[in-house]
Amino acid sequence: MHPPPAIHILDVPVHPVTYAGFLDLVAAFIAEGRPRQICTANPEFVMTARRNPQFMAVLQKADLVLPDGAGLLWAARRQGQVLPERVTGSDGIYYLAERAAREGWALYLLGAGPGVAKRTADILTQRYPGLRVVGTYAGTPADEDYPAIAQRIRSARPDILLVAYGAPKQDLWIAQHKDDLGAAVSMGVGGAFDHVAGVRRRAPQWLIRLNLEWLWRLATQPWRWRRQLDLPRFVWAVLHSSG
Repeated sequence: MHPPPAIHILDVPVHPVTYAGFLDLVAAFIAEGRPRQICTANPEFVMTARRNPQFMAVLQKADLVLPDGAGLLWAARRQGQVLPERVTGSDGIYYLAERAAREGWALYLLGAGPGVAKRTADILTQRYPGLRVVGTYAGTPADEDYPAIAQRIRSARPDILLVAYGAPKQDLWIAQHKDDLGAAVSMGVGGAFDHVAGVRRRAPQWLIRLNLEWLWRLATQPWRWRRQLDLPRFVWAVLHSSG
């Protein structure tokens, strides 16, 4: 099983998948066993990638790029193409944990603040009986921390490695190290652990349905205002793009 052909939005490939398709591809990647990288993308990530060639290269080489952002669905429509739905890391972690509990996949949770990955693991294993979380660790993406992290992950032998260092750090880190860690699937999940563990509240569902999750993030994390400027820049770039 292979991902459907990507839709390119400002040179970033985004795969037109649903949550169900995402999970089926994870199953196929695990069955194959070769190390794979899954990234999420939203308008902020796209604009970051346009400024950061290394991040752009990672997104272009990733095995699967999920459409985590309503702006990408709009941009695809502008090009006469369709991304069927948002597939977010914050919701995807629950779908992934549920499927992993059924399939027997082993998860390793890396990143976030001290204790957050462990709290996330506790919540997910309580919610999805049978889920195997074979390790948690905060760590950092710093080079000097890598040997200890690699030893922990290799010893745990996970099928899926979820990394919550934030983009683009998590994605660059995965691209550099995934072939050495033994996990079939490595995926950056940004703030998903914080949301599961209750460290940071996600936007109410009615705001998410209205595609206004960005407004909630700005209101609850005002320090993000500079990053939020990428949203109008993204719209401008799409409107003035030739395809």
